[in-house]
Amino acid sequence: MLAVQNLEVVYDDVVLALRGVSLEVPDGRIVALLGANGGGKSTLLRSLSGLLDVHDGEIRKGTVTLDGASVGQLSPSALARRGIKHVLEGRRVFKELTTEENLRVGAHADRRNLKTNLERVYGLFPVLRERRDGQAGLLSGGEQQMLAIGRALMSDPRYLLLDEPSLGLAPRVVEQIRDIVVEINGQGTGILLVEQNATMALEIAHHGYVLENGRVVMDRPAAELREDADVREFYLGLGAEGEVASSFRNVKHYRRRKRWAS
Repeated sequence: MLAVQNLEVVYDDVVLALRGVSLEVPDGRIVALLGANGGGKSTLLRSLSGLLDVHDGEIRKGTVTLDGASVGQLSPSALARRGIKHVLEGRRVFKELTTEENLRVGAHADRRNLKTNLERVYGLFPVLRERRDGQAGLLSGGEQQMLAIGRALMSDPRYLLLDEPSLGLAPRVVEQIRDIVVEINGQGTGILLVEQNATMALEIAHHGYVLENGRVVMDRPAAELREDADVREFYLGLGAEGEVASSFRNVKHYRRRKRWAS
């Protein structure tokens, strides 16, 4: 199991980004992490993948553990070798390299099964096989997102951390990404999914957390979160009776106070 316990993260010795966060990602499960922009979701992913240093962040309190062993001070490469791979928001492919060269870069943590993993990725993303010799920068946004996920799969990770995989994509492509995430999970990979599309995330997740202002304010099975009145109103855009909110302004400016903020 991948977990954090009572985690406190500070940026630049000043900004307190996470405040006593605890979260678990069991083997072979999908866990959704919901919350508004600036709530600490990306910070939590960086804490799990060792990327806080890049952003002048550090863990001040709490632990990050893998199967009960502390891993919070390990480097990103060491964590990748232990099976934790992070797909960053914004795709971040190497645009001047070919599609296949990008995928081969993803095998840096474990090259023993490179051919097998390459075939796995091409099986999940047939369009990448078709574009294998083309420059990654010429792929569409959806294809680049597929490439970013495929690159992370090239070392056969136990846990995949996905930061906003549907961001900026057309609805049809979002559905493809959703189905692929489910398939990857079905092959045994645990997934921590940060996603603004809360409806999609809670459809496929087994468990969910809501993170606001650096704190976990809700922690329940995904099916229960889908039915919670606050989650439906503030994250799914639905009213108490399931109707779509009449305007974004009504949701953005909260028609009523969240119960957890009372």
